[in-house]
Formats: sequence, C-alpha cells, structure tokens
Amino acid sequence: MKQFIASCVFVMCAMTTNAQQTPAYLDESLQIEQRIDDALARMTLQEKIRVIHAQSKFSSAGVPRLGFPDFWTDDGPHGVRPDVLWDEWEQAGQTNDSCVAFPALTCLAATWNPDMSLIYGKSLGEEALYRGKDMILGPGVNINRTPLGGRNFEYMGEDPYLASTMVVPYVQGLQSMGVSACVKHYCLNNDEEYRNQVNVVVSDRALHEIYLPAFKAAVQQGKAWAIMGAYNIYKNEHNCHNQYTLNKILKGDWQFDGVVVSDWGGCHDTDQAVKNGLDMEFGSWTNGLSAGTSNAYDNYFLATPYIIGIQSGKYTTKELDDKVRRVLRLFFRTTMNRNRPHGFLCSESHYEAARRIADEGIVLLQNNGNILPIDRNKAKRILVVGENAIKMMTVGGGSSSLKVQREILPLEGLRQRFGNDVVVDYARGYVGDVSGEYNGVTTGQKLKDNRSESKLIAEAVEKAKNADYVIVVGGLNKSDYQDCEGHDRKQYELPYAQNRLIEALAKTTKRLVYVNISGNAVAMPWKDKVGAIVQAWFIGSEAGNAIADVLMGDANPSGKLPFTWYASLNDCGAHALNTYPGTWRSAKDKSAGFSKIIDEEYKEGIYVGYRWTDKNNIKPTFAFGHGLSYTTFSMSNLRQSAKEMTRDGKLTFTVTVKNTGSKRGAETVQLYIKDIKSSVDRPVKELKGFKKVWLEPGEQKDVDMTIDNNALAYYDETTGTWKSEDGEFDALVGNASDNIMLKSRFMLK
Repeated sequence: MKQFIASCVFVMCAMTTNAQQTPAYLDESLQIEQRIDDALARMTLQEKIRVIHAQSKFSSAGVPRLGFPDFWTDDGPHGVRPDVLWDEWEQAGQTNDSCVAFPALTCLAATWNPDMSLIYGKSLGEEALYRGKDMILGPGVNINRTPLGGRNFEYMGEDPYLASTMVVPYVQGLQSMGVSACVKHYCLNNDEEYRNQVNVVVSDRALHEIYLPAFKAAVQQGKAWAIMGAYNIYKNEHNCHNQYTLNKILKGDWQFDGVVVSDWGGCHDTDQAVKNGLDMEFGSWTNGLSAGTSNAYDNYFLATPYIIGIQSGKYTTKELDDKVRRVLRLFFRTTMNRNRPHGFLCSESHYEAARRIADEGIVLLQNNGNILPIDRNKAKRILVVGENAIKMMTVGGGSSSLKVQREILPLEGLRQRFGNDVVVDYARGYVGDVSGEYNGVTTGQKLKDNRSESKLIAEAVEKAKNADYVIVVGGLNKSDYQDCEGHDRKQYELPYAQNRLIEALAKTTKRLVYVNISGNAVAMPWKDKVGAIVQAWFIGSEAGNAIADVLMGDANPSGKLPFTWYASLNDCGAHALNTYPGTWRSAKDKSAGFSKIIDEEYKEGIYVGYRWTDKNNIKPTFAFGHGLSYTTFSMSNLRQSAKEMTRDGKLTFTVTVKNTGSKRGAETVQLYIKDIKSSVDRPVKELKGFKKVWLEPGEQKDVDMTIDNNALAYYDETTGTWKSEDGEFDALVGNASDNIMLKSRFMLK
C-alpha cells in the first residue's frame, strides 16, 4: 500500500511538472505568432524542408517529433474529390469517399446572393472535415474573358465586383469549419489552351481593375488562408513563383499572411521558388490529369535541391523561415485547431443546400408567351429530348470531377415531379460523349447509340408531334474541348448537330423549351424560334430536381447571368481584336527560361464583357445581369443620402422594389456607376452594388446600397495607386446591365 501511494504521488508530481513545462507552441493561451516562433525555433533544417513540399499526391508532411500531423488537401471547388492512392493517379477504392456535388461556381455566381455562398462554403467544409481534409483547392475566381474558356464553369463570371462579393462568404463559410480555402488560380489563368506556356501581356490597369479584385477581396475581406498559383506566365515568370504577383502584390501590398500553394506541376525552378513567394510545392512533374512521376518528392524543387543550396551557402534560411512560418500558421488554423467542429457527409442539409443554390442560380433567359411554368392543365404528354437529360455531369471536367452518392438526372427529376398524371416520353435527339469515366471513376451508364443524326432527329420530331410540351435538354458536357480543364472549346456553336435538332423541333411545336447545360454561353441562331430558354449550368447532385422545380414553377427563377452572352465570338473583345489564343515566340527566344512560349496580349484592356459591348454599342443575345421571373417587378423612387460625397465618406442609394405580379419571387437590384468626365478612358458603367430581395405578390420593400470612394476610383498606372477624380457621377439602377430603369447624379469632392 505504501508503495502504491508513493507511486501515485510520483505520477502526480510528474504531471504537475509536465504541465508547467508545456512548450509554448502547444500553449493555447498564447497568441498564434508566439506559438509559431517557438515551434520554428525547435525545428531542424530537414523538418522545415519537409513541410514545404508534398509527400504524396495530396498531402504534405507534418512534424511528428513535435506533434504536428500530416496536412491533407483535396480538390474542390464543387465537392470533395474521391481519394486516390498515395503516389498514383488511381482510385484508392474506398467506399466512404462519395460526396454531395454542389452546383458549379457559375451557378453560385448566378444566384447573385452572398448568403448562398456562405451556405455553400460551410456545407463543403463539413464534407471536407468528415473526409479528413484540411484544405479544399478552391474556390476559383478567374475572370471569364472568352466564352471558349474550358474552365469557366469553375469560376464566378466576368465582373470583378460580382466575383469579389461572392467569393468572400464562400471562403468564410469554408474556413469557419477549420478547413482552409485555397483560392485559385492566381492569376491571369483565363484560358486553358497552352496554360503552361502562355505568357500574359496585360496593362497594369486591367490587371488591377479586372483580374485581381476577387483575389484581393478573398485575402483582405475573406481572410483566405491559402492562395494557389496559376500555371501561366506573367512577365516571363511562372505564376507559382512570380516576384511581381506574389512578393510585391500578394504578400507586400495586400499583406497576405497565408501560404502560396503551387498548382500541381506548376513549379519549375528552385531559385525562383525560393525567392519569388512559393511556400508549398505540390505535384511537380505531374499535372494531376495525364502525367505523373513516381516517388519524386525528395527531388522536388523545394526539397533536396533547396537543402543543398542552403548547405552550400547559395541560400540563407531567411526565405525558408518565412515559408515555414506561413505553413505553421496554416497548421495552427487547421490541423492543430482543437476547436474544429464535426464534419458531415452526404447529409440531408447538404442536399437541401445544393438544391436551394441550384434553384436560385438557374436563369430564365427567355419566356415568350409565358410558356413557362408548365401548365399542368395543358400538359398530358411531355417529350424530353437530348443526351444531357440522361447523362451524368458530375464525372469529368478535370480536377473538379467527383464520385457522388447520387445524381438526379433531368429526365428522372421531371418524371418524379409529374408522377403518374403525365406521360413523360424521351427521345435521344443527338449522341455526344458516351464514355462516362474520369480518373477511375465511372458513371456506369451505357449511352452508346449508333443511329445516325438524321434518324435521331427524325425520331424526336415524330414524337414531338403528339407532345403538349417539348423540352430539349442540351448544351455542352465535361469532355475535352468543351467545359473541361486542360483545353478550351474549339467552337462557340453547340456540338453534336444540336442546332439542326432544335431547328427541326421548332418547326414541329410552338411549346418548345430549351434547357442549356453548360458553364459557358453558346451560339443560339434559333433563339427567336424557341419559346423558352433556361440556363441550367452544371448543378450537381440535385440537377434533375432543381430543373423540375423551375420548369414547374415550384421555384420561381431568380438567377441572373454572371457573364455576357454574346451573339457571336466577334462580339467578345478578346476575339474581335484577334488576341486569343496568342502569338508563338521564335524557338530561339529563351527569355522565359525555356522555349515554346505563346504571348497573349489582352489588347481589350479593361473592356471585358459588358464593358466591351457597352463601349462598342453591341447588343448581346443576353446581357450581363439578365434573368427573368414568373412574376413582374417595378423599381421606383431612387433617392440618395446626399448630393455630394467626400473621399472618406459614403453614399447610400435607396430604391423601392415592388412585386407587381401574382407569384412570390426575387428581384436583384443592380447598381452601376458612370463617371461623367474623366482624364482617362473609363467604361460606360461598372457594377458597384447589388442586392437580392424576395417579395410576396403586391409587397414592396426599400432596398439600400452603399458605396464609398473605392466605387469611383480607377487604377492610375503612372503612380501605381488607386485614384478618383472630383466631379459628377451617375448612379444607374436596374435589373440587368442593359435594362437601367433609374438614374441619379451626385458629386465627388
């Protein structure tokens, strides 16, 4: 007994001593920066090097000796990518890595509702936590410069203000779960073709006014913990280690305190990686899609070559310690955060979030004769036509490809919604990509159909003769050279003879509804022959349900386009000026350090999207911000809080919005600012505020939108600063960039 008591006393004394000796980096009562200082001082050179480069396809090492666990990333931004093997781009074969596929970010942007971004980010964070992921590689905020961009579906449209406003709550929601966002692809990654070789030539003004604001907002307002460098080149330096974009702008001007992560295979040089702002290197010698080198981790540019450089005296540890500080800060925010909440996978709340976002993001582009919503009294037989009505869209498209627990297809959603009361028939109409596989994930669908185009169209036309409504579900898919990573589209027109199909059906029925599935605009030469046109995006697990919601009127469409829908490619500045995809350099020109460089000059400057069409008086097929409803709204009584504004002040505009129709619905009030007289060329107008408001029939509400000096400023290339000029400005209010209803003038003094 005496021995037992003595042992207990000894253990208690030891525990007290250990508690008193808790190292500072583990003391949660201390500030994170103090804990970082202490951890950094305890790390060996080898431990420091280990945490700044990958150890597997999606993980980097922790510091086991100090209790820091490994750090796990995974692709987003629309769901958590299924797990692959440690060092191979093959499926790990797990049974618990299915997920909810949320709508693509073009759909999220089309909601024009920051509340949806917050729900999106939080739901995705919960799924990531359950899967043991510490960082999601997303969201993407590159600007839609050309509708041929293969990866536009992953981004948030053409306007910097819209993208900035929508990205912030996504980042905040995701990181509220203790999962790091990794905002990508910084920067100027605006097309996919030749993405590793394209050197972007752009004015400083366009860079700061168009292409950087969403990243800046993610950093300064969203407090993003990580930024992913882009594959492309700027000023002859790859953007994963670029002294201008990373050291000067991101870490200098914006005071970013997080980590810069390379895109997979985006690091090319040890010296530049050391000196030009890269913090964590992933995927070298592999692009994550088609190429890969096995067990190369010790040979990464920031691995053994870096150690040798330090040991030989080529480098000091100054840059290394800054990188490791940033990585440790990331650890304390994620893997070392004991207060991280619990995760959930495929919960009903996540499916509800996905459906709600899809319902709000689907855009009613055209509704001639109020053909929609479908009248149940007139709909006894409905014909659904098109491969996209039966094809899974969650598999494919590049790194955003997913393995879902379920995906409701459009035909399935419509049949479930109509039940047994309505006959829902189907005709294939066209045959596109029937493969249904990406990176080892297969859809299990058997879509092969050897019939000719003529036979497929003839069948659809014959069935349409007996249908009360014909719904064509077409558009693009996630195959190479469509909406897919790695390549851009080769044409603006719809593929697979869909134009021929739609033209034939338009001659057969007046109740023709076209549902476009894509992340990009497409040419619509038959637009005036079709009753209704609905842009339904890639909307993930709840696609079929959401499309049925909108077509039936269960959800009143309230989405607005986040980009300009051009009538032809020549209506887009990048194509009108023949700047896309660029000009190849001479093979002898090694100014970027290697051969085969294509220079792409953004000659249109700040005139992207509606800024270009406004300047050149071009009428698009559908304007930026356009989107119809099943009800009607009025806007009236625009007033402002003052007639003058100072540079350190603010100005609030108030407009009365009324639902003048018979259904509950939402309208998005859009505020554009026009500089009446400027010393520099400025756009006709620029979006500087918006707010979505839900109203019952007959209800009206006052909507406030507030601006400050930032809304009036332009980037002055002479001084390298933002500048506003005294004088008159117009506030233009409407519900689309081409539908301005109200105007008021104010002075900046």
